[in-house]
Amino acid sequence: MNRRNFIRTTSAASVGALITSNSLFAFSGDHQKVRVGLIACGMRGQVHLDELLKRSDVEVMAIAEPDQRMIDRSEKIIKKHNKKPITFYSKGDFDYRELLKRKDIDAVIISSPWEWHESQTIESMKAGKIVGLEVCGALTLKECWNYIKAYEETRVPVFMMENVCYRRDVMAVFNMARKGMFGDIVHGQGGYQHDLRNVLFNDGLQPYGGGVEFGEKGFSEAAWRTNHYVKRNAELYPTHGLGPVATMMNVNRGNRITHLSSMASKQAGLTQYIVDHEKGGKNHPNAKVDFKLGDVVQTMLKCENGETILLTHDTSMQRPYNLGFRVQGTNGIWQDIGSGGFNQGFIYFEKDMAYSHKWKNSEDYLKDYDHPLWKKHEAKAAGAGHGGMDYFLINDFIECIKSNQEFPFDIYDLATWYAVTPLSEKSIAENGSSQEMPDFTKGKYKTRKPVFGFEQYGS
Repeated sequence: MNRRNFIRTTSAASVGALITSNSLFAFSGDHQKVRVGLIACGMRGQVHLDELLKRSDVEVMAIAEPDQRMIDRSEKIIKKHNKKPITFYSKGDFDYRELLKRKDIDAVIISSPWEWHESQTIESMKAGKIVGLEVCGALTLKECWNYIKAYEETRVPVFMMENVCYRRDVMAVFNMARKGMFGDIVHGQGGYQHDLRNVLFNDGLQPYGGGVEFGEKGFSEAAWRTNHYVKRNAELYPTHGLGPVATMMNVNRGNRITHLSSMASKQAGLTQYIVDHEKGGKNHPNAKVDFKLGDVVQTMLKCENGETILLTHDTSMQRPYNLGFRVQGTNGIWQDIGSGGFNQGFIYFEKDMAYSHKWKNSEDYLKDYDHPLWKKHEAKAAGAGHGGMDYFLINDFIECIKSNQEFPFDIYDLATWYAVTPLSEKSIAENGSSQEMPDFTKGKYKTRKPVFGFEQYGS
């Protein structure tokens, strides 16, 4: 079933949720463009800017960014694409509100530091701007309910921009799961297992590496992200690991997460990094900072239909990049051991492999079951950020707006996935106590249908 036909068979209410005055794009011969504004254009926002400027069906109208260094970098991207100058709102942290007042902007993409997500998203919704929101975890559980309240009052749709769901091997495994090849899926794993020490620290002169400073002395993510490691002990970044597994288990689409429990190791990695760094040392002030975040945080989630999901946050020590995916069912199992290539995982199907109890490289299976969207858009995705994932992310955002179709990850998914962070924080503080996950859909999950991964748009 292609996605357009699927959408037509779902409830009118679910389709109607996307139909607002700003999301009706009745294409005529001149092909009206989706008019987009960017709120924050740091390193991540610049990736989105680059993807948007490649498209003939998008016009970037304005960018709100208070950091002149990021504005300079953004202007280089604009010139690279030979686009006309774009209006910048740069008069402080709150100048994005001037962008939101514009009537010639249909949608915004928000890529700001995490503490800004709630206010900027809700203000954008109240201004009637469709929202693409970069991922993180909520600061509080109340924040998640605030997203729901704002949506149900405004009916302005929000797309949670989780790009790992579009990773080529993940989508191939998703395709296999949809075909029933893993049988009854009972367990999944994923996480954010990525050495971020050169992101969390720098000397204020360049975005990655080059020092042991953070906060006011840091540049890019070191200016704000590291402070979360100082203040919080939680699963800080749940969506990269949870998203792909949640789509395979139909979370919020006939299934839901009911409880979670988290535990964290001690912290030693960041301190050791500062001590060992040539610009640091044991007497450097930052070597004495009490980083609250444990080096390895593990969170177990329980689903209503009986599945379990294990998330791992591991970003403070030396390690190769690997998100650690695992999909295990009654008929087969897949484990990811690399950075997303078809040849960087293991797979086992007992009957197909003659009960050998030996892993096979997943390459042949995943190539055979490459998702139709990747087959269709491979050439367009070439060169896009994160191995092509960012093409699919932006493409879904724009094409859903043009076609008045549901976003694959909506406000209810966002609230659920984001809620893992504050709930894990409370669980860790209570020595791993079980925490109840609210049903943000208020029972609608029982009849909501899967949307992600259907072949869509006919373009």
